[in-house]
Amino acid sequence: MKHKDGKPGSHPDKNSRAFPMAMMFVVLCGLSFYLGGIFCSERDKIEVKDVAKVVSSPKESSVAPLQIKSTAFPECSSDYQDYTPCTDPRRWKKYGNHRLTFMERHCPPVFERKECLVPPPEGYKPPITWPKSRDQCWYRNVPYDWINKQKSNQNWLRKEGEKFLFPGGGTMFPRGVGAYVDLMQDLIPEMKDGTVRTAIDTGCGVASWGGDLLDRGILTVSLAPRDNHEAQVQFALERGIPAILGIISTQRLPFPSNAFDMAHCSRCLIPWTEFAQRLVDAVHFPRLCLPIIVAYCIATCCFSQEQNFVASGGIYLLEVHRILRPGGFWVLSGPPVNYENRWRGWNTTVEEQKSDYEKLQELLTSMCFKLYDKKDDIAVWQKASDNSCYSKLTYPDAYPPKCDDSLEPDSAWYTPFRPCVVVPSPRIKKSVMESIPKWPQRLHGTPERILDVHGGSASAFKHDDSKWKIRAKHYKKCEAFSTYPRTYDLLHLDGLFTAESHRCDMKYVLLEMDRILRPAGHAIIRESSYFMDAVSTIARGMRWSCRGEDTEYGVEKERILICQKKLWHSSNQSSR
Repeated sequence: MKHKDGKPGSHPDKNSRAFPMAMMFVVLCGLSFYLGGIFCSERDKIEVKDVAKVVSSPKESSVAPLQIKSTAFPECSSDYQDYTPCTDPRRWKKYGNHRLTFMERHCPPVFERKECLVPPPEGYKPPITWPKSRDQCWYRNVPYDWINKQKSNQNWLRKEGEKFLFPGGGTMFPRGVGAYVDLMQDLIPEMKDGTVRTAIDTGCGVASWGGDLLDRGILTVSLAPRDNHEAQVQFALERGIPAILGIISTQRLPFPSNAFDMAHCSRCLIPWTEFAQRLVDAVHFPRLCLPIIVAYCIATCCFSQEQNFVASGGIYLLEVHRILRPGGFWVLSGPPVNYENRWRGWNTTVEEQKSDYEKLQELLTSMCFKLYDKKDDIAVWQKASDNSCYSKLTYPDAYPPKCDDSLEPDSAWYTPFRPCVVVPSPRIKKSVMESIPKWPQRLHGTPERILDVHGGSASAFKHDDSKWKIRAKHYKKCEAFSTYPRTYDLLHLDGLFTAESHRCDMKYVLLEMDRILRPAGHAIIRESSYFMDAVSTIARGMRWSCRGEDTEYGVEKERILICQKKLWHSSNQSSR
């Protein structure tokens, strides 16, 4: 099937759009701290306890600080200015095309890691500050024209002089995202009263939807691939809109279960009803067992066309179900919604689109979603708030079946998809949409699932909450930080080398921080005094300027290093 713009239809094996997944640990640290700055707007309303009283000063360590040889890291060549190690197009040919797995996260082995500094684009200049940056950015900071040329009729962006302007258009809202979200809020009143706070946009384009929701008090992670839609994630980050490289392919998204209040897809071309998967495909059996399995299947007709359990599609809908909290909303605009009026523009037939919509509705119903509301091009489904619906999944012929207890619902990184429904734990009753406090009260409420964390408790959460209020206040005394990331203005590292030095090479961690940190951006490194000299040595080799500071508790075993990345321009050295 082909759409009006000539792009392939919903089957990714025919080179349709899809969305690769990449996010390094330090990126999440930086993003979480950046968002934490937003959260702290309510700090004056919260009583802060003196955490320093419960922290005892340790005795002076007799171990000498770690010392390493000073080194100056070379520049990477200019063609590495947008280098993303784990989603690098240079390495795609090494991986398969099935369901676009080559766009998934594939990090290079140690011997292929770069030990050079990634340069900024030629002509890079300090970014436009927020809130102006939401609607414009410097062309030289993200110098890519493909989307501008291919999507000019949809108002994704346009180039004027030295800038890209973002009028807020999209494939399903060419006249602007504002009216599109207004209609969505009419369908979902919970978007207005603080009930909906977190959202994910799968196939975000240039993140117009997520940018609009920031002004409406909803934090959105915009997800898109590094594909032929050149630099769409970079456009979002340059403008200060949270976004990551990601794809819904064969592995779970890097989020725990019940993570979002709302998920959104606006003509994202994800084949929601496709990719059926047999039970034996989802379990890795030893080779010697296969004859037994085949014999069993012949006897029980488990490969029969009539057996829904074998092949009924919807593998990606199951992932949306997993990451939505009970009572959460899934919003879809584009094919096959409103097919009665739109099918001619999709280069298909009304019969095909009707069949697709009916299959979508059937799959969603089987996963305990209900159609919440629908108008024009927007349809909204809601995930069940209680577990009574899931009893039907235990029937022998049910598809999708209920996941067994051995499948960890919160496992995310490098976890393959399974054709089964992750049923929310019956113990978590206060995490449904109707029960959680509205924003901003929700920020400091103890999550019910804290009990699933090792050592987690309500008192531990409150202690940590108070501790970070004090730390954030202390950090702000060191520097006045900007609030807008290119990739990131601010990175924060707390005890990583103390906890993970046995498996994390300090040099590569800091080089990755340099790669994702914006020129003139800052890094706060809170570490054991044992590691501080070594960190400072590597930082100087990366052209950072650093100074040491005491912690808020004044203890000798722990120090804070405040570093700033300098702006430098490539001398066009050859690849290293």
